Amino acid sequence: MITKRNSSVPRRGRPPISRGAGLVCAAAVAAALLTGCGDDDDGGGTTTDAAKTAQTPTPAASPSAGDGSLTEDQAERKALIPKAKVGYEEALRTAVAAVDKSKPVSVELKGPADSPKWETEVATSDGAKHTVDVDAVTGKAGQARADADQDASDKTELADRLKKATVTPEQAAQTATDKTKGTVSSVELDDTDGGTPKWSVDVVSTEDWNKTTFDIDATNRKILREHVDRD
Repeated sequence: MITKRNSSVPRRGRPPISRGAGLVCAAAVAAALLTGCGDDDDGGGTTTDAAKTAQTPTPAASPSAGDGSLTEDQAERKALIPKAKVGYEEALRTAVAAVDKSKPVSVELKGPADSPKWETEVATSDGAKHTVDVDAVTGKAGQARADADQDASDKTELADRLKKATVTPEQAAQTATDKTKGTVSSVELDDTDGGTPKWSVDVVSTEDWNKTTFDIDATNRKILREHVDRD
């Protein structure tokens, strides 16, 4: 008769392995496998913070006028400003001479670059406004044109504004260029919300072709507002 070995009795020379120890070993193996998957480079695992930083591309620098990249407006100024051989002051004097007993109201340099002109406006003491185009290369004035859109109220308002403006456009432009060096491309008489007359002066820097607009009190030359247009 063969007697079967009792399975619950441990073999000699081999210490028994507890169930708890076996579970600990299994957990350790599983953790090792997961760690290995996380470090894998095939994209299926978890990427560490350092790896994410290394893989993130550095954004390209934005273009600026300094590195040769100009906006559309800056490029237009760069093309137009150097073409004007006649400055705003001469253009205003020419326009005033074209309309008897008139005063300057506005002047603005306009293109195209191959045929630049100063579009000027002057007005007589009763506020009647005229437009005179002055060639920005030769300084020659075109025919003065009366503003047909003005009504009696418009004329009275402009006449009052001109009477109150004791600061000349040249003085206002000087105030602006003392603050920002550049070329004057526009001067215009307007008024503030409070009714005080002001000169709006545009100065273009030939270093970066940005335009700075100054609002200058037309009674005391005080700078009311300064805005840089980098577009």
